[in-house]
Amino acid sequence: MRLEDYPKEPRYSATVLSTERITGEGADAEVRELVLEVDRPEFNFDIGQSVGVLVEGPKEFGGSVHHRLYTVADTPAAKGKGKPEITLVVRRCDYIDDYSGEKYKGVNSNYLCDRKPGDTVSITGPFGIPFTVPDDKKANLLLIGLGTGIAPFRAFIKHIYQEVGDWEGKVTLLYGAQSGLELLYMNDKRDDFARYYDEDTFEAIKALSPRPNWSDPIAWDYAIEDRSQEILEMLDDKHTYVYVAGLAPIRDALDKVFGYVVGSPEDWSKKKEALIDADRWVELLY
Repeated sequence: MRLEDYPKEPRYSATVLSTERITGEGADAEVRELVLEVDRPEFNFDIGQSVGVLVEGPKEFGGSVHHRLYTVADTPAAKGKGKPEITLVVRRCDYIDDYSGEKYKGVNSNYLCDRKPGDTVSITGPFGIPFTVPDDKKANLLLIGLGTGIAPFRAFIKHIYQEVGDWEGKVTLLYGAQSGLELLYMNDKRDDFARYYDEDTFEAIKALSPRPNWSDPIAWDYAIEDRSQEILEMLDDKHTYVYVAGLAPIRDALDKVFGYVVGSPEDWSKKKEALIDADRWVELLY
C-alpha cells in the first residue's frame, strides 16, 4: 500500500507530553522520543501499528499537507487511565534534491523534532498489521531491526516480558546501525533493553558499520554469519517466528546475507516463501 493511499481522515488532535533526544550528542543522527496524549479516549492501537502525522508544508513537496507514518514505540496504556498515550520515535531527516543538489529539511520529521511539551499535532490512524505474539510461549522469536525500526520491537519485547510473562522460547534481537551512538534504546543515553538482559531467554546482537565515518554499509553479513548455525537452526524450527522492521532496503540486504548463509539465493527464496506461507515471517518496512 502506497503512502498516498492511506486516509487522512478522520483526524485527531494529540498533545505533546514529553520529547527527549535518545541519541547521544556525538551521534550524527538526532533521534527523539515523543510521548503524545490523544484527545480521543476510544483511540485504540495494537503493537506494531503506525499512526499518521499531518503537517502543513511547502506545496513543492507533494501538496500543502504532508502525511507520514510513524510506528508506535510502546505498548498501549491500560484502559481506565484517562486519555490514551502513544510514543513515537522520530529521526530528524534532510533530503538532497536529485536535480538541483540542494539540501532540504524533511517536513514532518523536523516538525515533530521541534515540538515542545504542550504543543498539539494532528494525527490519523492507527494503520498497519500489528505484530502478533504466538500463542505458544515456547516459540522462538528472531527480531531484526534497522534504525527507527527498533520502535515496534521496544513495544513487542516489553509486552512479551511484562504483560504476557513466563516466556520460555528464545527472543533474539538483531539490530543494525551505523555506529554504537546510533543504536536506539541501546546506547549510553537510553538503554531500555538492558532491563531484559537478566531474562534467560533474551539476547541482543548488534550489527554496526565497520567504518561508520566512511558511511560503510551496516555489517549484517558479519552479525548473521557469526551466528549462522544458530540462526539456521532457529529458521528450521517450526516454532520460530521472524519479524523484520526498518527501511525498505533492509529487505535486499537481508536476502543477500541469508542467501549466502543458506547456500544460494534460490534456496533462500524457497525457505523465505515457506516461512511467509506459514505466517512465520512478518515485515514492517517503510
